[in-house]
Amino acid sequence: MHPDPDHDHDHDHDHEPSTPAGSGDGTGHGGGGRDDRARPVDPDTVVDAWPARRAPGPRRRQAEILAAIALGGVLGACARYGATLLWPTATGAFLWTTFWVNVTGSAAMGSLMVLVTERAAAPHPLARPFLGTGVLGGYTTFSTYAVDAQQLFGSGRAGTALLYLAATLVAALFAVWAAAATTRLLLPPRTGHDGGRA
Repeated sequence: MHPDPDHDHDHDHDHEPSTPAGSGDGTGHGGGGRDDRARPVDPDTVVDAWPARRAPGPRRRQAEILAAIALGGVLGACARYGATLLWPTATGAFLWTTFWVNVTGSAAMGSLMVLVTERAAAPHPLARPFLGTGVLGGYTTFSTYAVDAQQLFGSGRAGTALLYLAATLVAALFAVWAAAATTRLLLPPRTGHDGGRA
């Protein structure tokens, strides 16, 4: 008696493994999958997570970030302008007011970044764009620093200009480092949800 070929063919199909529809090879290229790898972003536009209960849409979020930066920039620029009115500098002299504005602003930036990224447990999502990009960005003025140096060179005070350029750069960098280090020493590291250090 010969086996039924049709019966054997159906029996073979019963042992074939089934593949779920839409499954791929695990690489994101099979079955219509997509590549979900993270892409580089601007840290000032994509910041700490917004509270889930009041998370805005993308357009509103961008608008709030831009509004925070603009408001902070106005406040910072007004503070710098006020400093120039309180401590005016004589023509051709070392620009002490701009020098200290840039040094103190750099120090504030060093402390702020440690607070926001290392010490604060749950910083507001607008804290960094408002205080960093806005207030401190408007307060410090390295464009004025460059124009001041150019004017010193133009008035024949090359020595003062070179001193001003070098002193501002060195002092500002040192201020960022010293303020960040001091903030780390004075404030304890933030703790995670499990009570451990983050």
